[in-house]
Amino acid sequence: MSKRIPGSMMTRQQLSDLIEGRLSSLAGRAELVNLATRLIVEEALEGEAADAVGRDYYQHGRSDGGYRNGNRTGRLKTAEGLIEYTVPQVTGGVDPFHSEIRDHLKGHTAALEDLAVEMLARGLSVRDIEDAFKDETGRLLLSRTAVSEIGERLWSDYQEFASRDLAEYDIAYLFVDGIAERIRPGQRREPVLAAWGFTIEGRKVLLHLMAGSKEDHETVSSFFQDMRSRGLGDPLLVASDGAPGIIKAIDGCFPRSLRQRCLAHRMRNLSAKVPEDVWPDFKARVTASYQAPSRAIARDLATGIHADYGTDYPSAVTCFEDDFEACIAHLRLPITHRRATRTTNLLERLFVEERRRLKIIPNAFGEKAVLKLMFGAMIRASERWRAIKVSDFERRQMTALRDELDQEYEAETGLVKTASTKVTSEKVSSKNRT
Repeated sequence: MSKRIPGSMMTRQQLSDLIEGRLSSLAGRAELVNLATRLIVEEALEGEAADAVGRDYYQHGRSDGGYRNGNRTGRLKTAEGLIEYTVPQVTGGVDPFHSEIRDHLKGHTAALEDLAVEMLARGLSVRDIEDAFKDETGRLLLSRTAVSEIGERLWSDYQEFASRDLAEYDIAYLFVDGIAERIRPGQRREPVLAAWGFTIEGRKVLLHLMAGSKEDHETVSSFFQDMRSRGLGDPLLVASDGAPGIIKAIDGCFPRSLRQRCLAHRMRNLSAKVPEDVWPDFKARVTASYQAPSRAIARDLATGIHADYGTDYPSAVTCFEDDFEACIAHLRLPITHRRATRTTNLLERLFVEERRRLKIIPNAFGEKAVLKLMFGAMIRASERWRAIKVSDFERRQMTALRDELDQEYEAETGLVKTASTKVTSEKVSSKNRT
C-alpha cells in the first residue's frame, strides 16, 4: 500500500511534524535539513515521472510513456550523512524511462543550487544549506561563493516581483492583510503587508509584499499607490480586516471599489462579546444576515438582531452594526463568488505557513532577511493556488457591476462620464485615476 503513496507526501508530513515539535533541539535541526532536502528531491522526481507517464498519481488511463511500477531508494551525500529518498519507477513505455534529475544530482552544481534556493525558501539558514551540501569528509559540494549567493538570488527574485508590471492582471477582487514580524532585534514587531487578488479569469495571484513601520493610513496608502503606479486598477471589491489605517487607505486609493470587511475577523470579535450559552443562537442570526440572498434582506435581519439582543448585549450589537454595509458588500457579487470574497482567509493561511518557516530561523532579523524569507514561503505557496471557474454569465454580472460602481462614484463626486472614461466589457478593473 505504501508504494502507491507518493514519497513526498510522507516526507512532507514528517517535516510538518518536526516543524511543529522539536525545532530547538540539535537533533531536530539535523533532521530538518535532511527532510527538507529529501522533500525537494522527491517532489522533483515525482514531477519528472508524471511528465513521462502523462498523468498524476491516482489518475487512470493509458500512455505511451508507460506506467508507475513502485518505488526504489536513492541516496544523496550531505554533511548529515547519506539522505535516502524515494525514487518512482516507470516501466512499459515506448522508450525506456531515464531520470535526468538523478544524473544532475550526481555531478552538476546547478541542480544543487536550485535545491539550496528551495531550502532557503523553506526557512533554512545559509549555514544549514552549507552544512547540507558537504560530503562525509567535509568537502563542499557547492562552492562557498555559490552558497553565499543563494540568498541574494532569492532577494533578486523578490525585487523583480515587487517591481513587475501589474497592468497585465485584470484584478476583480483584491485582498490585503498584514502580519507583525520581528524585523529589528530588541524592537517591537512591525507589520509586513501582503496583497493578492482574483483576476477576471478566476486566477489567484500574489501581487505585493512590503514591510512598513506601521499599519497606518500613510503606510498602507503607499503600499496601494505602489501597486497602482505599476498598473493596478480599481477592483470590484477590496477585502481587509477592520484596521482603521487600512480602511481609510482603501477608501482613498480605491474609490470606485466596494470595501468588504473580513467576516472571519468580525465573527471572532463578536464571539468575545456574547456569553457561551447565547453564542450559538446569536451566531446563527448574524450569519444569516451576513449571508442573506440580498442586502435588503440582510438589513431586515439586522434590524431583528438589534431588537432581540440590543438591550441585553449592547456591545455585541454595536460591534455587529459597526461598518455593516462593508460586511455585506459581497452580496452585490455573483452568488458563486461570495464565499471566496467575504474573508481574507487565504492570506491568513499563508501567514501561518510563513511564520512556521521564520520560526526555524529565530534570529533572521532585518527587513531584507524577513522579506526574503516571507517572499520565498508565500510565492511558492501561491503557486499551488487553484483557480476558480468564472462563467460567461458571471463575467457579464461582473461587467455590469463595474458600470454600476463607476456610475455611483461619478454621481457622488459630480463627475461627468465621457466616452474616453467608459469602461469596456473587456475589463472589470477600472483604470480611471481620481
